[in-house]
Amino acid sequence: MMRWNQQDINGEQTDALPGLAKLNNLVRTVRTPEFAGMTFYEVLAKSALNKVPGRVPSAVPNTTRTPIASAAFGWTINPMRGCQHACAYCFARPTHGYLDLDAGKDFDTQIIVKVNVAEVLARELAKPSWARQPVAMGTNTDPYQRAEGRYQLMPGIIAVLAESRTPFSILTKGTLLRRDIPLLVEASRETNVELAMSIAIYDDDLQQSVEPGTPTAKARLATVTAVREAGMNCSVFLMPILPFLTDTTEHLDNALQQIKASGASSVLYSSMYLKPGTKEWFMLWLEREHPELVTKYLEFYSGGPYAPVAYRKWLADRIKPLMRKHRLERGREDPITGGPLTPSLLSSSPSSPSLSLSLSSPSPSSPSSLLALARASPETAGRSFSDEELLARESFDNRAATAPQPMLF
Repeated sequence: MMRWNQQDINGEQTDALPGLAKLNNLVRTVRTPEFAGMTFYEVLAKSALNKVPGRVPSAVPNTTRTPIASAAFGWTINPMRGCQHACAYCFARPTHGYLDLDAGKDFDTQIIVKVNVAEVLARELAKPSWARQPVAMGTNTDPYQRAEGRYQLMPGIIAVLAESRTPFSILTKGTLLRRDIPLLVEASRETNVELAMSIAIYDDDLQQSVEPGTPTAKARLATVTAVREAGMNCSVFLMPILPFLTDTTEHLDNALQQIKASGASSVLYSSMYLKPGTKEWFMLWLEREHPELVTKYLEFYSGGPYAPVAYRKWLADRIKPLMRKHRLERGREDPITGGPLTPSLLSSSPSSPSLSLSLSSPSPSSPSSLLALARASPETAGRSFSDEELLARESFDNRAATAPQPMLF
């Protein structure tokens, strides 16, 4: 139940956007001074789990040292669609087109909220056919964007995942994750829980320009520290690295130094992925803020959504020595969902509890205690693969020789 002050509720949806007006599960629209310029469309979800087909052929070499169990598909949960973080580079932007919403301003300001997602998820996880496969959150739109503070969907989701002993991961830019640390600690005693904070930019002015709705890098790093102090692992996704903007040795060295100081358990990185629907919006930002880079970017991404192979190799050669310098471990990415890799996807002891905790827990918490803690707590669209994953893929099918030349860095 939502408790908003001074909200403007349109119960009949007379001004709903055309695609949304066709929905028979639209409950109401909400506007509130707290989120000026934004509209929230509350819907009753028919399903909570999204089935994501596998994208990496099994023949592609595994770039991690630990064998990964093969999987034809994965599962994700998206409590909301659209994202208040307003990252110009977000690859999930095109998903807003499914209801006649645009990938630009609408994605940032027209937010679809699945108000019953926890209840629907509980029914799905209770089915005898559910095999407790890992579930990823945050790989499409962020579950801890600011509106979560009002809707409080995540505590219920976490509780039902834990009660069913379903392993799960959360990738977020939102510092609101700190609210749910006690619940996540409890959940980790029942199943594998992997957490990761996405922090791509460590220049404050650039960060506020290209991802204006996100917390500062400092605030997100403090959240990483809070998770680690609670005894859980927390990776940092240094993604995306923006060509010619955040790929300098100075920026990367500073970023990795701060990541190390936060206590992060590992770090993952990749260059920027620009698919149609996102590319146009990002290029508008680039033309406004860095017009001198427009020609370079058009050439860079003329061959597709990924940066050229030669650039990714160059970037890897630059960042790997810095990771060694700061004694940072390379994290592992789920090859299907793009979230942090859960131990359940590893071929060794797939059903064992997470070994990433340093907590002492004499006995597992009961489902009722998880629900009590939850109540007390105040579909993947063409995701970007990590650079190492891509390099392995391209080495395998011998496409590396087609990289555009000369390079611009």
